Amino acid sequence: MRRGLARHDVPEPLRNDVRVLGEFLGRVLRESVGQDLLDDVEHLRELAIRAHDEPDSDALEQAEALVAGLSLERAEQVARAFTCYFHLANTAEEYHRVRVLREREASLEPNDLAPDDSLPAAVERAREELGADAVRELVQRLEFRPVLTAHPTEARRRAVSNSIRRIAELVGERDIRSRGGMSIAENDRRLLAEIETLWRTAPLRAAKPTVLDEVRTVLNVFDSTLADVLPAVYRRLDDWLLGDEAGTQAPEARPFARLGSWIGGDRDGNPNVTAEVTRAAATLASEHALTALEASAVRTAAGLTLGTDMTPPSAELAALWQRQRLLSEEVTARVAGEAPNEPHRRVVLVLAERIAATRRRDADLAYGSPQELEADLLVVQRSLVEAGASRSAYGDLQRLLWQVQTFGFHLAELEVRQHSQVHESALADIEANGVDGTLEPRTLEVLDTFRALGTVQRRFGIAAARRYIVSFTQSAEHLAAVYRLAELAYGGPDDVPVIDAIPLFETFADLEASVDILEGALAIPQVQKRLAENGRRVEVMLGYSDSSKDVGPVSATLALDTAQQRITEWARKHDIVLTLFHGRGGALGRGGGPANRAVLAQPPGSVDGRFKLTEQGEVIFARYGDPVIAARHIEQVVAATLLASTPSVEQRNAAASERFADLAKQLDVASRTRFHELVKAEGFPQWFAEVTPLEEVGLLPIGSRPARRGLSVSSLDDLRAIPWVFSWSQARINLAGWYGLGTALDAVGDLDELRAAYAQWPLFTTMIDNVEMSLAKTDERIAARYLALADRPDLADKVLSEMVLTRRSVLAITDSDAVLSRRRILGRAVQLRSPYVDALSLLQLRALRGLRTGDATEQADDLRRLLLLTVNGVAAGVQNTG
Repeated sequence: MRRGLARHDVPEPLRNDVRVLGEFLGRVLRESVGQDLLDDVEHLRELAIRAHDEPDSDALEQAEALVAGLSLERAEQVARAFTCYFHLANTAEEYHRVRVLREREASLEPNDLAPDDSLPAAVERAREELGADAVRELVQRLEFRPVLTAHPTEARRRAVSNSIRRIAELVGERDIRSRGGMSIAENDRRLLAEIETLWRTAPLRAAKPTVLDEVRTVLNVFDSTLADVLPAVYRRLDDWLLGDEAGTQAPEARPFARLGSWIGGDRDGNPNVTAEVTRAAATLASEHALTALEASAVRTAAGLTLGTDMTPPSAELAALWQRQRLLSEEVTARVAGEAPNEPHRRVVLVLAERIAATRRRDADLAYGSPQELEADLLVVQRSLVEAGASRSAYGDLQRLLWQVQTFGFHLAELEVRQHSQVHESALADIEANGVDGTLEPRTLEVLDTFRALGTVQRRFGIAAARRYIVSFTQSAEHLAAVYRLAELAYGGPDDVPVIDAIPLFETFADLEASVDILEGALAIPQVQKRLAENGRRVEVMLGYSDSSKDVGPVSATLALDTAQQRITEWARKHDIVLTLFHGRGGALGRGGGPANRAVLAQPPGSVDGRFKLTEQGEVIFARYGDPVIAARHIEQVVAATLLASTPSVEQRNAAASERFADLAKQLDVASRTRFHELVKAEGFPQWFAEVTPLEEVGLLPIGSRPARRGLSVSSLDDLRAIPWVFSWSQARINLAGWYGLGTALDAVGDLDELRAAYAQWPLFTTMIDNVEMSLAKTDERIAARYLALADRPDLADKVLSEMVLTRRSVLAITDSDAVLSRRRILGRAVQLRSPYVDALSLLQLRALRGLRTGDATEQADDLRRLLLLTVNGVAAGVQNTG
């Protein structure tokens, strides 16, 4: 019944898009393979829907029998058909989001939106609490730092992603043509051709991508959206701050975003990231940044056709032109011929030539730094203002300035990450053999990493690479080791590049010890020197993934909150400007969920106008792949960052933390005990590998990084958090996102108190809502079939009983009759998708059974291929991987 209601709740434009795409896919299947394939797909689809809508029927068993009777070739074709359908449905849903956002923008004023949904509305709310001057100061120091990472959670091939992007463009074009009354026959033809391409494109990569492949993939997102979206967000904020004066005077909005990247810098457990790769990654990023700046400068120059008679140049601009002539008579003569009476245009055209020369490394014309380019642009801007052309001064020229200030010549700061034990081993090796002796290859690579940092800084500036993150920081000595190794790499302290060693606290014990470690770090001479140089700024990274795998999602959430409170108090005590770096993943078991709500749930004082987080895998494309959605995501997070520093939010969070402190302790103890009873049971790691496609996920060529630190699954310590989450997601269990919560809530036993916490304690509210979303993507009947793959009914019963208990408790707290019943849009999407995901899960189970029993050894390769195909499909269907 709920699914029927959800189907009727689908907006008509979205329903039409899904219908057209589905019909076109059916037509392509008939043409490519035959009606019999379409019949098999439809039969399985109908049985899966009936099994979902009528759980007491035998439809699921019938569907299972149908899958078992398919040849492996046909099973693969059916899996590919369902996967293609999900790609198309996702495309339609994403475009509908864009459609709704555009309609909302056209019909509502910014301050009519919720404050955590709109940056202008957040500014207005903050003004009411803080006053105009305080808000202006807060806006000036806002910082949003998304760090793009290449964790292997994007299961699609780039060729598949490109095909989906072209289909999305055609869906948008179809919408425009329909409203314009134009013929859509041409659109039909092209859409069918693209869907055929999607169907015929091999969904699995032939080989793992290289690190530089991952760099190029993410740089495509910069080219297509971020280069333009960030200045557009600044402009929107400035329009609101200045009102009618916007565009006629210097902007109040300061560029608040700075991109970071781990791709090519994160070598923790990834032997493919070398010093050479780090240098190459920085060079690639710079090429894209400079190409974008050059194009933007040419575009800006095209709009500066202002003649000398109406807009005379200032003396400062004339002096700049003369300096440009000294740099290259040839270039300036050519430009003067193109713009003989347009002094501002010709200066900017030469700036574009100099940006191009910087990319080519032409020393005669190249800029030495982005600050030099910014200074020249400001000369042009001041000249225009002096001549009375203020709209030209603060139009496209301001956009170019914002781009230079945001991206520099390096685009994104390349952050290095390495495990503390690697540093310890390198120091021991050097102590035993001498820095010039015969050292282990890994030690040499550690030293080369510091030399690569120096190379990057010399070429692209200090801002291009200075952060060095130490995984599993368990003592202040682990930070001191970074500076010691850097000095060994350079033969002494004088030539060492600028380095900020950043601790990453990941496990429960590390979070507990974080303040003591930070206190010890203050005694390190290099840390004291950096504090004196950088205005006493310190960054601390918090790991969501390993802490959740260590003590379970509930205890990890509470431990992270407590650690943030204690670190914030430590920073206040030492007059330190603290930035907390949140290592959040896309999946709910790794700190995922709506980022803006997470910001507003942070402890008082821990945000203070600054928010930094990792954007991982498929999340990068979901949040930044479309310019409209990217702008909304950035606005939401920055709005929440601003609001998190207002008295009302800080007081609310402080009061809730104090009010529910005893409840937090109860939840922590009960959930952690329950989690450890499962994961510390004898044989659990091997059982986990058997009942989920863990081993096969490790074979999937979706990232350059190995899935495990070791070669076996004898211990969860060897397993990375991403495949831990990914595998549970594939098995439709999502254990990493909720296990232990049901027992903890049941142990509290006071429903009124829990409902009060849900209403008043943002951290608890966010946790319950995220668990509800995670539970919506589970299925007990499908999960039971995965758990039956191994003969451990004791562990299977623990998982299933905890799932039932958690669902019942969450529904009671939220006073709901079904998960997501209060969240109409998300609930609708999950309800409509679930049966199709069930069909793919049954196909995956068939492959797993064959591989686990070994009955079909001669078909093992085909079974493994079927399984990997379904991994892609399930990932597309649940829209979560790792």
